[in-house]
Amino acid sequence: MRVLVAGGTGFIGTNLCAELNDRGHEVTALSRNPDRGDLPTEIDLAMGDVSAYDSIVDVVAEHDAVVNLVSLSPLFQPPAGTSHEEVHLQGTENLVRAAESGGADRFVQMSALDADPNADTEFLRTKGEAEEYLRNSDLAWTIFRPSVVFGEGDEFVGFTKTLTTPYVTGLPGGGRTRFQPIWVGDLVPILADGLEDEHLGEIYEVAGPQVLTLADVTELAYDAEGTSVTVLPIPMPFAKIGLALANPIPFVPFGPDQARSLEMNNTVATNDVTAFGVDEAELTTLGSYLGRPPR
Repeated sequence: MRVLVAGGTGFIGTNLCAELNDRGHEVTALSRNPDRGDLPTEIDLAMGDVSAYDSIVDVVAEHDAVVNLVSLSPLFQPPAGTSHEEVHLQGTENLVRAAESGGADRFVQMSALDADPNADTEFLRTKGEAEEYLRNSDLAWTIFRPSVVFGEGDEFVGFTKTLTTPYVTGLPGGGRTRFQPIWVGDLVPILADGLEDEHLGEIYEVAGPQVLTLADVTELAYDAEGTSVTVLPIPMPFAKIGLALANPIPFVPFGPDQARSLEMNNTVATNDVTAFGVDEAELTTLGSYLGRPPR
């Protein structure tokens, strides 16, 4: 199968392209600034911006399937000149239109837990609108809603370090927000399976084997460096006011949308990894990845 991976040179994309290549697919990694990096030499590179239809329509037409991994971060404010609307919704619309006109017969979409057109954050709202657009298209689709993803080159562990300080630190709400992080090495085979016929037309919520609070993740991140940390609670109303005041400052990476996201747990009720023959108990925990055994 000829597969185009939009966002193919990013953190998840690089791993997925390698997985698809190992499975014998002809893979193209699409990026605004393609850089081969660690991608296998068999993988083609293509330049294109999903928010600009004319830049992608021709390359999409050369493929049987599209995987859309292009996403802004829910943890940080969008870079200047971009928006969740432009990247998530308009980008998905452009890829879907190009796939329909080019004759691709399947489309895999990376969404997010709690994606909903009526969600309280711009990230989740536009992810939900993008899902809705894809479901109403003529394509055969599979949608994945993962919890946060960790691994070499991720932003999740780094986010906790940006938000905190060693030894003693404050966290909004005491860091009680819950996550169920999944290792990229466990996720990408599942994403690759999403191209198969038996998964088309399905929405899967996938996560790791362990629920951790933001405080837990912070402690693990510093512990992995041999540093201790004590977490002190910052009342959520105060944290929201502080982030709102900091929002106009260019070098502050957080804002009101990120504050709202820290009020939402990022966990699954039922882990759909089982639909792919995966035993949740065999998945990699964040602690084991960081070299910290369970306590």
